[in-house]
Amino acid sequence: MAETVELEWIPTDGSGLSRRAKQGGKYHAFVPDPLAGMSLKLPSELSRRIVRIEREIHNLGMRDNTHSLEGVARLLLRSEAVASSRIEGIAPNSDKVAMAILARESDSGIRGFKESATAVARNVAILDTINADLAYKDELVLDDIVAMQTALVAEKPLQGVRTTQNWIGGSDYHPIDAAFVPPPPVQVPELLDDLIEYFNGADHAALVQAALVHAQFETIHPFPDGNGRVGRAMIHALLQRRGLTDAAVLPVSMVLATLGDRYVDGLTKFREGDVLAWISFFVEAAQVATTKAAELADSVAALEAEWMDKVNHHRTAQGSKRALKSNSTEFQLLKKLPAMPLVTVPIVKSELGISSTSTARDALDSLTEAGILRKKVIGAGGLLGYFADDVFMLVDDAERQLASTQFNTRLSPPTNRAVPALRNK
Repeated sequence: MAETVELEWIPTDGSGLSRRAKQGGKYHAFVPDPLAGMSLKLPSELSRRIVRIEREIHNLGMRDNTHSLEGVARLLLRSEAVASSRIEGIAPNSDKVAMAILARESDSGIRGFKESATAVARNVAILDTINADLAYKDELVLDDIVAMQTALVAEKPLQGVRTTQNWIGGSDYHPIDAAFVPPPPVQVPELLDDLIEYFNGADHAALVQAALVHAQFETIHPFPDGNGRVGRAMIHALLQRRGLTDAAVLPVSMVLATLGDRYVDGLTKFREGDVLAWISFFVEAAQVATTKAAELADSVAALEAEWMDKVNHHRTAQGSKRALKSNSTEFQLLKKLPAMPLVTVPIVKSELGISSTSTARDALDSLTEAGILRKKVIGAGGLLGYFADDVFMLVDDAERQLASTQFNTRLSPPTNRAVPALRNK
């Protein structure tokens, strides 16, 4: 049974601290019920709703432009990779993050972005590895979760499962006035073992399982730092393990962040025993995320069609009477751009299996002349980067929409977190 345990906080001597900061006394920590073997009866209406949403999520992966959606979503979900502070409140635009990612993956001396973009790129790379590892391992073990947290949190004293009491809200120095106090550290290992056992199974529908895993993880709060990022990564990993998605394409945790007050209220209800209220809210967030992902996929498909029209119009203006052939380098590059909106000649050669530098450059220049790409020197030796700005604008706009409490910036502006700056086409 879940329980609240009363404990005594004994302050440490701290010179220069106020009397209030050195306060001692009673506090109450919460110990949740285990998840493994949990009996759960869902109302029929909620159960049917879950089935419908899971089918919609699965259908996202059946679309013709699934690969494009996965690439765009990788940039959209870059905010998953950073703490809630969003790197000192700054949300770097997606094109800057793409440059920073490219700089990590090459030794071409790429420049033109700030440290905030570098930090996001570093964590995106970490989460790419984490999601792949967790999604396809036969079984999750504690070392996997610890490795995830260690990779995301640079400060060694904050790495690993906590051995001291932590808390949320209230004073920085004691848990007496905290909004929530997770389980005592002595009980964390057993609770993590139970969480992992449940994560590895399939006792409930995938969305229900993701909801319970996330809430339980946030309740245990097993690390000194990085709990939010690890908890978000576990949502994506679980949905992939259960076969709903092949990649992290569902911005469900971005929706949870936007509905922050309701999210906290839902976690509180979960801890009070109203598990159905939490599941219902999580499913609602998943529905919004699915709708926004489908809209993004539609926008990408419309953009690809617009690009093809631009290319053919450009070819006509150049005197060509034939539409672009499907086996041409330009056509193949067009299909890759949504997933790779920043490319260079070496990248095009590698991705398309082209040995000729001039062929790759000609294709890039052709799409630049058609108004699809913008070229700019981004690295040493005059290295040219070719930017599909339409894709970056789609991603940044989607992030702004997801930060609106109405999920529509025409109805309400982005709130409660930093978002990319609005850019005009």
